[in-house]
Amino acid sequence: MNANRKTDILFTILIFMSLLFACNPPKNETVNKSTDMEKNNPVYSNTDTSKVVMSEEEWKKILPENVYYIARLKGTERPWSSKYEDFFETGTYYCAACGNPLFKSNAKFESSCGWPSFFEPISKESIIYTPDDSHGMHRTEVQCGRCKAHLGHVFDDGPKPTGLRYCINGVVLNFEKAEKN
Repeated sequence: MNANRKTDILFTILIFMSLLFACNPPKNETVNKSTDMEKNNPVYSNTDTSKVVMSEEEWKKILPENVYYIARLKGTERPWSSKYEDFFETGTYYCAACGNPLFKSNAKFESSCGWPSFFEPISKESIIYTPDDSHGMHRTEVQCGRCKAHLGHVFDDGPKPTGLRYCINGVVLNFEKAEKN
Protein backbone atom coordinates (compact mmCIF):
# COMPACT_ATOMS: atom_id res chain seq x y z
CA MET A 1 0.00 0.00 0.00
CA ASN A 2 1.47 3.36 -0.96
CA ALA A 3 1.86 6.32 1.41
CA ASN A 4 -0.97 8.33 -0.20
CA ARG A 5 -3.42 5.44 0.27
CA LYS A 6 -2.45 5.08 3.95
CA THR A 7 -2.89 8.83 4.46
CA ASP A 8 -6.33 8.68 2.82
CA ILE A 9 -7.41 5.80 5.07
CA LEU A 10 -6.12 7.55 8.19
CA PHE A 11 -7.85 10.78 7.16
CA THR A 12 -11.13 8.89 6.57
CA ILE A 13 -10.90 7.26 10.00
CA LEU A 14 -10.27 10.63 11.64
CA ILE A 15 -13.25 12.18 9.84
CA PHE A 16 -15.45 9.25 10.86
CA MET A 17 -14.39 9.51 14.51
CA SER A 18 -15.01 13.28 14.49
CA LEU A 19 -18.51 12.78 13.09
CA LEU A 20 -19.21 10.00 15.56
CA PHE A 21 -18.41 12.23 18.53
CA ALA A 22 -20.19 15.25 17.00
CA CYS A 23 -23.39 13.25 16.45
CA ASN A 24 -23.23 11.51 19.83
CA PRO A 25 -21.88 14.10 22.26
CA PRO A 26 -21.14 13.06 25.83
CA LYS A 27 -24.05 13.26 28.25
CA ASN A 28 -24.42 16.52 30.15
CA GLU A 29 -23.13 15.64 33.61
CA THR A 30 -24.49 18.76 35.31
CA VAL A 31 -26.96 17.67 37.97
CA ASN A 32 -29.75 20.02 39.01
CA LYS A 33 -30.82 18.49 42.28
CA SER A 34 -33.79 20.13 43.96
CA THR A 35 -31.96 20.42 47.27
CA ASP A 36 -29.03 22.25 45.66
CA MET A 37 -31.38 24.63 43.88
CA GLU A 38 -33.34 25.37 47.07
CA LYS A 39 -30.16 26.46 48.86
CA ASN A 40 -29.19 29.03 46.22
CA ASN A 41 -32.58 30.03 44.87
CA PRO A 42 -35.07 31.81 47.16
CA VAL A 43 -38.04 31.20 44.82
CA TYR A 44 -37.41 27.47 44.30
CA SER A 45 -40.34 25.45 45.65
CA ASN A 46 -42.14 22.29 44.59
CA THR A 47 -45.32 23.42 46.39
CA ASP A 48 -45.58 27.22 46.02
CA THR A 49 -47.92 28.08 43.15
CA SER A 50 -47.52 31.87 43.25
CA LYS A 51 -46.17 33.48 40.08
CA VAL A 52 -42.49 34.40 40.10
CA VAL A 53 -41.59 37.80 38.68
CA MET A 54 -37.90 38.73 38.78
CA SER A 55 -35.52 40.84 36.73
CA GLU A 56 -33.06 39.12 34.42
CA GLU A 57 -30.26 40.37 36.68
CA GLU A 58 -31.85 38.60 39.65
CA TRP A 59 -32.28 35.37 37.64
CA LYS A 60 -28.68 35.51 36.50
CA LYS A 61 -27.50 35.70 40.13
CA ILE A 62 -29.41 32.64 41.31
CA LEU A 63 -29.45 30.23 38.34
CA PRO A 64 -26.53 28.10 37.19
CA GLU A 65 -25.17 29.38 33.87
CA ASN A 66 -26.52 26.44 31.83
CA VAL A 67 -30.02 26.78 33.34
CA TYR A 68 -30.00 30.56 32.84
CA TYR A 69 -29.02 30.17 29.17
CA ILE A 70 -31.96 27.86 28.41
CA ALA A 71 -34.58 29.22 30.81
CA ARG A 72 -34.07 32.94 30.42
CA LEU A 73 -32.27 33.36 27.05
CA LYS A 74 -34.40 30.71 25.29
CA GLY A 75 -31.38 28.62 24.41
CA THR A 76 -31.38 24.99 23.36
CA GLU A 77 -29.15 22.25 24.66
CA ARG A 78 -27.41 19.96 22.19
CA PRO A 79 -29.54 17.00 21.13
CA TRP A 80 -28.84 13.74 23.00
CA SER A 81 -26.89 15.60 25.70
CA SER A 82 -29.56 15.53 28.42
CA LYS A 83 -29.23 13.12 31.31
CA TYR A 84 -33.02 12.71 31.02
CA GLU A 85 -33.06 11.64 27.35
CA ASP A 86 -32.74 7.92 28.15
CA PHE A 87 -34.00 8.17 31.72
CA PHE A 88 -37.14 6.32 32.80
CA GLU A 89 -37.31 6.38 36.61
CA THR A 90 -40.73 6.84 38.23
CA GLY A 91 -41.32 10.29 39.67
CA THR A 92 -41.93 13.94 38.86
CA TYR A 93 -40.09 16.47 36.69
CA TYR A 94 -39.88 20.04 37.99
CA CYS A 95 -38.79 23.38 36.54
CA ALA A 96 -35.10 23.81 37.43
CA ALA A 97 -35.58 27.59 37.71
CA CYS A 98 -38.48 27.71 40.20
CA GLY A 99 -39.43 24.15 41.22
CA ASN A 100 -42.86 24.14 39.56
CA PRO A 101 -44.16 20.58 38.90
CA LEU A 102 -44.24 20.09 35.12
CA PHE A 103 -44.49 16.43 34.06
CA LYS A 104 -45.08 13.01 35.59
CA SER A 105 -42.74 10.24 34.48
CA ASN A 106 -45.67 8.20 33.12
CA ALA A 107 -46.16 10.94 30.47
CA LYS A 108 -42.58 10.55 29.22
CA PHE A 109 -41.93 8.58 26.05
CA GLU A 110 -39.08 7.74 23.71
CA SER A 111 -39.37 10.02 20.69
CA SER A 112 -35.82 9.69 19.32
CA CYS A 113 -35.76 13.46 18.75
CA GLY A 114 -32.74 14.06 21.01
CA TRP A 115 -34.57 15.72 23.90
CA PRO A 116 -36.76 14.38 26.70
CA SER A 117 -40.32 14.11 25.42
CA PHE A 118 -43.66 14.04 27.20
CA PHE A 119 -47.23 13.72 25.89
CA GLU A 120 -48.90 15.90 28.57
CA PRO A 121 -48.04 18.25 31.44
CA ILE A 122 -49.15 17.65 35.04
CA SER A 123 -51.84 20.33 34.79
CA LYS A 124 -53.09 23.12 32.53
CA GLU A 125 -51.45 25.64 34.86
CA SER A 126 -48.02 23.97 34.64
CA ILE A 127 -47.31 25.24 31.14
CA ILE A 128 -47.76 28.49 29.19
CA TYR A 129 -48.00 28.32 25.39
CA THR A 130 -46.44 31.08 23.29
CA PRO A 131 -46.21 31.45 19.48
CA ASP A 132 -42.58 31.20 18.30
CA ASP A 133 -41.78 32.29 14.77
CA SER A 134 -38.00 32.42 15.27
CA HIS A 135 -35.50 30.76 12.93
CA GLY A 136 -37.95 30.88 10.01
CA MET A 137 -40.27 28.32 11.61
CA HIS A 138 -43.74 28.47 13.12
CA ARG A 139 -43.70 26.61 16.45
CA THR A 140 -45.34 26.76 19.86
CA GLU A 141 -42.96 27.50 22.70
CA VAL A 142 -43.70 26.03 26.12
CA GLN A 143 -42.78 27.95 29.23
CA CYS A 144 -43.07 27.22 32.93
CA GLY A 145 -46.48 28.34 34.17
CA ARG A 146 -44.97 29.76 37.36
CA CYS A 147 -41.79 31.61 36.28
CA LYS A 148 -42.09 31.71 32.46
CA ALA A 149 -38.80 29.84 31.99
CA HIS A 150 -38.31 28.61 28.43
CA LEU A 151 -38.68 24.83 28.47
CA GLY A 152 -38.83 23.87 24.80
CA HIS A 153 -41.60 23.42 22.24
CA VAL A 154 -44.73 21.34 21.72
CA PHE A 155 -45.52 19.54 18.46
CA ASP A 156 -48.56 17.60 17.25
CA ASP A 157 -46.67 14.41 16.35
CA GLY A 158 -46.81 12.65 19.73
CA PRO A 159 -48.46 9.44 20.86
CA LYS A 160 -52.00 8.83 22.07
CA PRO A 161 -53.88 9.86 24.11
CA THR A 162 -52.97 13.53 23.39
CA GLY A 163 -51.07 13.30 20.10
CA LEU A 164 -48.67 15.91 21.49
CA ARG A 165 -44.89 15.84 21.93
CA TYR A 166 -43.50 18.26 24.49
CA CYS A 167 -39.86 18.44 23.42
CA ILE A 168 -38.12 19.74 26.56
CA ASN A 169 -34.56 20.82 27.31
CA GLY A 170 -33.34 18.53 30.09
CA VAL A 171 -31.15 21.28 31.56
CA VAL A 172 -34.28 23.07 32.77
CA LEU A 173 -35.66 19.98 34.46
CA ASN A 174 -35.13 18.56 37.93
CA PHE A 175 -36.38 15.13 38.82
CA GLU A 176 -37.62 13.72 42.09
CA LYS A 177 -37.96 9.97 42.30
CA ALA A 178 -41.29 8.68 43.60
CA GLU A 179 -41.23 7.14 47.05
CA LYS A 180 -41.91 3.42 47.06
CA ASN A 181 -45.01 2.36 49.01
